[in-house]
Amino acid sequence: MYRSHFCEQLNKKNIGDKVRLAGWVASRRDHGKIIFIDLRERSGLIQLVFTPQNKRLYELANTLRPEWVISVKGVTKARPKGMENPKISTGEIEFEVEELDILNKAETLPFEIEGSGYEIKEDLRLKYRYLDLRRPRMLEILKIRQKVKNFTRNFLTEKGFIEVDTPILTKSTPEGARDFLVPSRHHLGKFYALPQSPQQYKQLLMVAGLEKYFQFPFCFRDEDLRADRLLEFDQYDIEMSFVEKEDILKLIEELLIETCEKILKKEIQEKPFPRMNYEEVIRRYKTDKPDLRKKKSSGSPLAFLWVLNFPMFEKKEDGAWSPCHHPFTALIDEHVPFLDQPKKIGQIKAKQYDLVLNGAEIFGGSIRTHDPLILFKVFKILGHSEKEIKEKFDHLLEAFRYGVPPHGGIAGGFARFLMAALGEESIREVVPFPTTGQGTVSVMEAPSEVEESQLKELRLKVLKEE
Repeated sequence: MYRSHFCEQLNKKNIGDKVRLAGWVASRRDHGKIIFIDLRERSGLIQLVFTPQNKRLYELANTLRPEWVISVKGVTKARPKGMENPKISTGEIEFEVEELDILNKAETLPFEIEGSGYEIKEDLRLKYRYLDLRRPRMLEILKIRQKVKNFTRNFLTEKGFIEVDTPILTKSTPEGARDFLVPSRHHLGKFYALPQSPQQYKQLLMVAGLEKYFQFPFCFRDEDLRADRLLEFDQYDIEMSFVEKEDILKLIEELLIETCEKILKKEIQEKPFPRMNYEEVIRRYKTDKPDLRKKKSSGSPLAFLWVLNFPMFEKKEDGAWSPCHHPFTALIDEHVPFLDQPKKIGQIKAKQYDLVLNGAEIFGGSIRTHDPLILFKVFKILGHSEKEIKEKFDHLLEAFRYGVPPHGGIAGGFARFLMAALGEESIREVVPFPTTGQGTVSVMEAPSEVEESQLKELRLKVLKEE
C-alpha cells in the first residue's frame, strides 16, 4: 500500500496515528541534524521529519532531491509551539517518518514550479505542461473548473434540463470560421468536419421535443489565435423550447451570479446585469464588448453587461452579406418583411444577445428562426444557391417541416468565462492542455506528418508549397 491518507485528511485529531503517505518531494530544509522534507500531493503539503536516531533511514532521507516520488510511513505529531504554519491546512502537525520508500527519482526540472509561473515563457511551460500542472496555482484552477462544471450541471438539472452529448464527427457547414476537416476512409473523397458548435444538433433536439437541453461540448475552429482564443475549446451550451429572450437572460444571469458568488467567491459590480442595445454600445465605447469595471484592478468586482439587438447581417470586404451571429438567428418581428426588400437588408435587427464580462465576450445566443421559409430567405441573402441550401441544410429544413417549437438558446466559452472571472491574462492559464499561440498542441507536438501509407489509404496527397 502506497498511502492510507491524503494530507488534507490529517489534522490535530490524528496526533499519534500511524499512517502512510505518498507524493513528491517539494522542498528540503536541514536544521541542525534534523532533515525536514515538504511532501506535496494533490491535496496539499505536509512536513516530514527525519532524525539521526535511525541511521539507515536518515542516510536514505539525505539522498532525497526535489520532485522525487516517495512513500512514507510514520506517526502524526503536533508541531513544536511557535513553529506552526497557518498558511497550510496541515500547519499544526508534522509527520515523523519511520519508513521511507523511494518510488521514483526525477531529473532537474526545466523550470521552478513553486511560484506562479507567470515569469516563465509560455511555450516552455506548455511543452512541459505535465510539470507546470504540478504548480499549486494550476492545480487549484483545475479544481475550480470541476467545481464550476459540477455546480452548473446540478443547477440546470434541478431546473429540468437534460444533458445530451452531440456528435464530434459532423458535416461541414458555413458557421463563420474555417472547419477542421476529417477524411473518411469508408467514403473516399468525402470529409467529416469537427463541429464549430453543436448549433444544428441542439435545434434538432428541440424538434425532438426535449425542450430543455445542455452540455459542455468541445468545439473546433480553425481561426487565428490570440490571448482569449483556442483552436479547440469547451463551452456552456443551452437550448430551450417555448421561450422568449427574457427567459434565457434570466436563467443565465441567475446561473452566473450563483457561480461567481458561491463557487468563485467573487463580488459582482451591478445586479441585475445592466443592458444596452448594440448601437448604443458602439456609439459610447467603440466596441461591442466594453470593460465597465469602475476600478480595473485584479481584486475589483466583476462587471457584466448584456448587449442586445444586434444587426442580423454585416457586409464582408467583397460586399457580400454574412450573418453577425449565425443564419439561424431569428429576426425582430417587424423586420421580417425587410427580407424581401434588398435596400433594407442592412437595417434588419436580430433577436441576438451577448454577455460581456470585464471586456470579454463570454456568452452569445439568440432566439432561433423556426420558420423554414424565413430560413430559406436568409440563406439566399447569404449567397447560397438553392442547390447549396439543399446540400448543406436540407436535413434541418426537412426536420422543421414536422412541427418545430419556438426555441432559443445561448452558448458561452467555459475557459473564457473562467479567464475573465479569475483575472487571468491568457486563456491558456485555465485549460489543462491548450493549443499554443502558434497552433501546436502542448506536449504532443501536433500537428505532425503522418505515414505515407495512411495518406494512400485515404487517397490523399500532400502538395508541396510552391
